[in-house]
Amino acid sequence: MGNSQLWRLLTATQREGWAALGAQFIRYDSLGQARDMTGFQAFCSVNNNNLAAGNTVVSDAPLMALPAPIATVTPTITTASFGVAYTATPMPAGQRIFVSASPMRSAGVSYESDFRLIAVSAAAAASPLNALAAYQARFGTPVVGSRIFVSVQAYALGFLSTPLITSQVVA
Repeated sequence: MGNSQLWRLLTATQREGWAALGAQFIRYDSLGQARDMTGFQAFCSVNNNNLAAGNTVVSDAPLMALPAPIATVTPTITTASFGVAYTATPMPAGQRIFVSASPMRSAGVSYESDFRLIAVSAAAAASPLNALAAYQARFGTPVVGSRIFVSVQAYALGFLSTPLITSQVVA
């Protein structure tokens, strides 16, 4: 069942809870203007993260509790490996790592905004995360000399930390 169908099944009280949670989410549009999420957007955000992590959908809005951001991230990318080392390691109980990556870019590119989720770690996983198969399934085998941007976030209970973004030229 999709988010729209699930949203319709919620009670008025549950929708009000999601609206209150949405008011706590601040997002910025392309002009840099702050916008709150609607209750439906908050419901979709939390539950899409839960599903990506392999967890179940929640009907009641959780309390806002962003996990601590990842302290460091070091990708090691070749044509035969795609490792993402991170700290703190292992992750706290119940937390996962969400790794998003960009398509391959020219080595001279210094900014990226096109990130796609490629891998989610097991709960409380230790560093490093092997993302080669996931990257290849999404973008193909990394090509020597291309730059790949990597964004890493901590996940807990439907929420994601601020991303830590870096890049590496494929060796």
